[in-house]
Amino acid sequence: MNIKLPLLVILLFTFAGASAQNWGGGVDDEPIHFGFTFQYTNSNYIVQKKANWRERFRDPDTKLPITDSLSAVYGKSSPGFGIGFVVNGRISNHLDVRMTPTLVFSDRLMEYEYTQPTTVNMPFSSVEQKVSATMVEFPLGIKIKSDRRNNFRAYMLYGAKYSMDIASKKKTDDSGQDFLYKLLKNKKSYLSYEAAFGMDLYFEYFKMSPEIKLSYSVNNILNNDQPNPYNMPIDRLRLRHVTFSLFFE
Repeated sequence: MNIKLPLLVILLFTFAGASAQNWGGGVDDEPIHFGFTFQYTNSNYIVQKKANWRERFRDPDTKLPITDSLSAVYGKSSPGFGIGFVVNGRISNHLDVRMTPTLVFSDRLMEYEYTQPTTVNMPFSSVEQKVSATMVEFPLGIKIKSDRRNNFRAYMLYGAKYSMDIASKKKTDDSGQDFLYKLLKNKKSYLSYEAAFGMDLYFEYFKMSPEIKLSYSVNNILNNDQPNPYNMPIDRLRLRHVTFSLFFE
């Protein structure tokens, strides 16, 4: 992930918040307050391969080879974006409970490379599988805040989230396709744990918070109900997200 732009934004608003008056609209004193968020995400797969992952994929009926032997299987990073809103409950001066339901649009990429020269009639030597996801996410976390210094406050956030894919079934319908043109599929829902670092910057009527968050799925997200050349080499598949967010409250 290219973090130069997010870091520049953080430094710019840190300077602006530190030099302003003691503003913020009293949002931190409210027992419950609301806001909204814009997010940039970068996702990639964490792949755990089977011991025999290099072996050719064979037709389950005829046992004839359909692919060549694999030389590499790996996840590739891919960007996405999200929008959502914030529900923040105040526990104490230094502790909040926080829910941020979000709609996230992202692609996930997996690369398969095959040995050369080919020994079966394959039309390609490598395949990129793209899983397009439209996720509804429900993160719940505990926000641990430092003391406020003028119009600046740092915080850490720890929590978990439930994610559910609401993309159309047409995007994953590969019935009737040859094995070489089947799709890599993910489970429709999964749990993740996450940790974040951010800064609250106070302006006259609102608070803005740039945040960087790291998330890992807990369970195996691979859907391998129907064997094909793209799920067979994989034992477990997890998802990692790096998210840069701007919160306005």
